[in-house]
Amino acid sequence: MRLPRRAALGLLSLLLLLLPAPEAAKKPTPCQRCRGLVDKFNQGLVDTAKKNFGGGNTAWEEKTLSKYESSEIRLLEILEGLCESSDFECNQMLEAQEEHLEAWWLQLKNEYPDLFEWFCVKTLKLCCSPGTYGPDCLACQGGSQRPCSGNGHCSGDGSRQGDGSCRCHVGYQGPLCTDCMDGYFSSLRNETHSVCTVCDESCKTCSGPTNRDCGECEVGWVLDEGACVDVDECAAETPPCSAAQFCKNANGSYTCEECDSSCVGCTGEGPGNCKECIPGYAREHGQCADVDECSLAEKACVRKNENCYNTPGSYVCVCPDGFEETEDACVPPAEAEATEEESPTQLPAHEDL
Repeated sequence: MRLPRRAALGLLSLLLLLLPAPEAAKKPTPCQRCRGLVDKFNQGLVDTAKKNFGGGNTAWEEKTLSKYESSEIRLLEILEGLCESSDFECNQMLEAQEEHLEAWWLQLKNEYPDLFEWFCVKTLKLCCSPGTYGPDCLACQGGSQRPCSGNGHCSGDGSRQGDGSCRCHVGYQGPLCTDCMDGYFSSLRNETHSVCTVCDESCKTCSGPTNRDCGECEVGWVLDEGACVDVDECAAETPPCSAAQFCKNANGSYTCEECDSSCVGCTGEGPGNCKECIPGYAREHGQCADVDECSLAEKACVRKNENCYNTPGSYVCVCPDGFEETEDACVPPAEAEATEEESPTQLPAHEDL
């Protein structure tokens, strides 16, 4: 049954409404919005650093109106460039906190030169100083100077959120990210620093960088004369690959690759490594090559007038164009019967009246 056009469009619209909506972009936190506003303010300071009032008598302006560097005119120019007109949340924050920014600019910036620290951390209490977290801005694990021993990220670092726990970088573990994971060894450790370095690929655990420093070998490696060495799975008594594949050893592992299409079993890649050749192929110059059955002394195509065409691993027998195919021969087209010459038609004689 075919739906009418209008019904089909209605059904399509319904299906589109039922589809899950793409995940909305994650909204910035209040701290991130505050930091963004401060970053734009600081950029405004850079952009206006070499400007003046724009009048012709700069000396008079500096004397009577105060320097442009600390003027309200410069502040207004910076504030005007902080938010895009379409950024509702930025404009909302700016409108609510404009007096704070003006107070800092005119009265407090010399005492508190770090606008982020004064505005976002101390005044609005939306953020914390780096290395601290949570509602009370407590020091992260490992201290605020080097949270997580410099080997991880402190949950809530710089915000009023999180719990101060450490999410360690790759290779590190423990509450303070000072311990090494399996596959890494401690190459430096003192009261302030811990450095973990990756083990040799053959080691699951180790005390140094070579395959002789392994405490335990990785899977696919075995301890031999004090060192972890690769196990050659391809040399096992029972081959790990199927009869139509060959085994390729790799460090700590192996892969099974398909034999060449001309092989019945193989020991490696290509037609030169076949154990036997498939029917239609024979070993020639050390590799399995197609047999041209059409060139053999014994004819492959035995019917009279039949043509032989070689194909990879086989051949086909075909009658020439125009020949008729029978069970035992290709018969030439029958000769056309000779047409009898037609004698001219004699008209009856007219009698004289």
